[in-house]
Amino acid sequence: MSRRGRVTIGVLIGVFVLFTLLGWGVNAWTDWLWFDEVRYTQVFTGVLATRLLLFLVIGLGMAAIIGGNLWLAHRLRPQLRPHSLEQAALERYRMLLSPRLGAWIALVSAVIGLFAGLSAQSRWGQWLLFRNGGSFGVKDPEFGVDVGFYVFQLPFWRYLLGVGFTAVVLSLLGALAVHYLFGGVRLQGVGDRMTNAARAHLSTLVAVFVLLKAIAYVLDRRAMLLEYNEGTKLYGAGYADVNALLPAKEILAYISVLVAIAIIVFSSAVMRNLVWPGISLALLGVSAVAIGGIYPWAVQTFEVKPSARDKEAPYIQRSIEATRAAYGLSGTKTTGYAANNLVPPANLATDTSVVSNVRLLDPQLVSETYTQLQQVRGFYDFGPKLDIDRYAVGGKTSDYVVGVREINYGELTQNNWINRHTVFTHGYGLVGAPANQVVCGGQPYFVSGFLGEKAQEACSSQTEQIPAQQPRIYYGERMEPNDYAIVGQSGDRNVEFDRPTSTGGEQYYTYSGEGGVKIGSFTRRLLYAIKEQESNFLLSEAVNDNSKLLYVRNPRDRVEKVAPFLTLDGDPYPAVVNGRVQWIVDGYTTAATYPYAERVNLQAETTDELTGRGTFQLARENINYIRNSVKATVDAYDGTVRLYQFDDSDPVLKAWNKAFGGDLVLPKSAIPPELAEHFRYPADLFKVQRNLLTKFHVTDPGDFYSGQDFWQVPNVPDAPDSGQKQPPYYLFTQFPGQEGPRFQLTSAVTPNGRQNLAALVSGSYVDGQPKLEVLELPDQTRISGPVQVHQQMTNNGEIRPQLNLLSSNQAQVQYGNLLSLPFADGMLYVEPVYVKSSNQDAYPLLQKVLLSYGDGGSYVVLANNLNDGIKQLVELGKRAGQGSPPTGGTNPPPNTGANPPPLTGALADAAGKVQSAIAEVKAAQASGDFERYGRALKALDEAMTAFQEAQAAVGTSSGPAPSGSPAPSASASPNR
Repeated sequence: MSRRGRVTIGVLIGVFVLFTLLGWGVNAWTDWLWFDEVRYTQVFTGVLATRLLLFLVIGLGMAAIIGGNLWLAHRLRPQLRPHSLEQAALERYRMLLSPRLGAWIALVSAVIGLFAGLSAQSRWGQWLLFRNGGSFGVKDPEFGVDVGFYVFQLPFWRYLLGVGFTAVVLSLLGALAVHYLFGGVRLQGVGDRMTNAARAHLSTLVAVFVLLKAIAYVLDRRAMLLEYNEGTKLYGAGYADVNALLPAKEILAYISVLVAIAIIVFSSAVMRNLVWPGISLALLGVSAVAIGGIYPWAVQTFEVKPSARDKEAPYIQRSIEATRAAYGLSGTKTTGYAANNLVPPANLATDTSVVSNVRLLDPQLVSETYTQLQQVRGFYDFGPKLDIDRYAVGGKTSDYVVGVREINYGELTQNNWINRHTVFTHGYGLVGAPANQVVCGGQPYFVSGFLGEKAQEACSSQTEQIPAQQPRIYYGERMEPNDYAIVGQSGDRNVEFDRPTSTGGEQYYTYSGEGGVKIGSFTRRLLYAIKEQESNFLLSEAVNDNSKLLYVRNPRDRVEKVAPFLTLDGDPYPAVVNGRVQWIVDGYTTAATYPYAERVNLQAETTDELTGRGTFQLARENINYIRNSVKATVDAYDGTVRLYQFDDSDPVLKAWNKAFGGDLVLPKSAIPPELAEHFRYPADLFKVQRNLLTKFHVTDPGDFYSGQDFWQVPNVPDAPDSGQKQPPYYLFTQFPGQEGPRFQLTSAVTPNGRQNLAALVSGSYVDGQPKLEVLELPDQTRISGPVQVHQQMTNNGEIRPQLNLLSSNQAQVQYGNLLSLPFADGMLYVEPVYVKSSNQDAYPLLQKVLLSYGDGGSYVVLANNLNDGIKQLVELGKRAGQGSPPTGGTNPPPNTGANPPPLTGALADAAGKVQSAIAEVKAAQASGDFERYGRALKALDEAMTAFQEAQAAVGTSSGPAPSGSPAPSASASPNR
């Protein structure tokens, strides 16, 4: 290569390195500024220092070992080499490498050390736990070793062992290559094929490898308590492992030590050949196969399998107890529920603990309704799913469906840099509605003044207010990584769009919060211009001496950056706390090395119908220990992040807190009472626990082995073929055995392979402590599960035509949450029915409510509202007590005459009103006017009721029904 070519390549490499280092430097500097803004610089410095330490120690250590062995191999080369064709062929390579051999060795060692260091720096979390981890206070059932060793120590020891194996293997290969190149190892020529010095060097490396194998056998004995066992179908050592494989690994460890000694002695000190060391290695291999493989297989095959239930029982018991402890299931309260009442009781109509709190609004379906009715401007959005919280309004606590009005930057008419980053900087207001009320033909009953806003005066009256002094939303779930905002940019005028005024104008605002990184100086603007690759930081007049930059604005991303050791729940939710909107994010500490505990994939266990539609999908992480140790908050106005210790007994959180100075996480006593009132049982943790309880509610090893009493989570009731699991749902209600209504997360489970109801699982907080409860039904219960109930209700003979009437080519039926509510030794099912027009700006309206009591098919009604439905159920129960059919779903006896009898009097008038109402429904459908369609449906329902009353008055229930109803069509139910 010419001198110019070498210079060109050198310049290109230099430019590449310069820009790479510049990028790293800019990211590091801006990260420091961000951490300084949120006052968590100890996380930045702690993680960075640990990464650098591991990179240098492991990288330099690996480079020194590799380089030292390469140098030693060259130092031990023979001075005289026999003449042969092989040596003549190698001479050209020796002539190339010898003048700069030191440089070549340094280069090879540096490259290997670089990759080793890069791999090591990613283990910063393991090192911090290794250094700061303590005791669990629980010992494993086999060795009596504290669980803390497995969680904190074992992972890093195994990593160091892997580094040792890598270093020895690479040193062995490199030394062998150097010995061969410089004549210490030959394939041709007379005499020994290997010099004494080369033999001693290489055999020592082999002996070190075998000694590391002995250490690996020792660690493998501990690791066996973490591995999957085919005998028990659980994690942890079983009968064959404990009685055959554990002793085998101990024997193999001793054999490995003896083989290592034999290799050194026989190859270097006594016989000085490779025959006996080779025999020793062969014996080690044979021993590993015979003792570590064949013997345990024989024990498993001939001793365990014939009586596996009895042999594996103690080890199954270990797995059950460890799993329940590792996932927080040990304190689960299981209560039997007879569920033997199949007739709606009369006190349904007067109940104040369950019925009055039934949640009708589905947070996923009504998000469109919130957007249409509370959007104010086209660029505001509430997201695909709202959240459930509870508030005390007017002295009564109940569920509220809440949503934050955020900016949807994709809907800006002029989506340029100025508008996106300096004008439309924030959303405005948290909107809420009681979850058990609807107005205006199925719309949510938005609370007046929830954040100082006007009520729906046309539909509802004033209610109690929930105050919030700062309604502006600068940090929210709709924020993408590139949605930064430049605020505080002018001292003499307001330029940030705030909200519309009552007179139709627009109000502007200037950010005055403490959040944000100051970018007033030229250096800061240049820094962020490079980071964001945006020249407007330097050129735009919108950026001046008063400007601040807000970035990392998604509350979940914000907490994840502050606490990278936490696994965060996929569903953050907003709450008004002390007059400010706070995002609440649940944080989990996890581990994957809890002995004998079941291992699950966090992503698979938490994925259901709502994942990706308003809830974040968790990463693919295998765990066997989890605690909801942290409740994190992010202020929606200034972005302040606070981490509160929620589980003050979690050893993993204590280790992380210690690693970052001991004050990273605020103590549990620092949680404000107003904030604690809005804590709710986290959804992702509940899903993991619920899924495990489907098996691990069985605590008898024999029953567990047979698997006859296992449960399963049902599929989405209105789409059972989708394969998606029914999501758990939040309710403010009272279950049997509870002293009063609680805000709890609930899920139904069914027997494995069947569809009837097996149990209800609920999670709630009692006196600030998490509490899991299982309401278990008898094995032979007649109570149907969610999928069966939905099918029975929607296919009822009387209800199906009415549902078909709601659905048409221009409207579709959507089903909300199917709620399973235990009441009076029976089961009440409630499922709201929404109707959505096909118009572009249409939104779902709650039109009907499906209710069922008992076994799911006997007592079913479709009512205009919950109160009417409860009254109808009670009436059906009374009729059943008088010997009448339980439901009106049975078809009336046919009229045997050729022509039906004519209608006269009041019955004819009622039939005429029904015909008129049907005609109006058809006309409303054809017009596409959804408001008119809703009114027409209501009028039709009233007309049908009047006609039925007229029938009863004249005793002609078998008479002809009005004809001319719209042709039924298949209802669409894509959401639940």
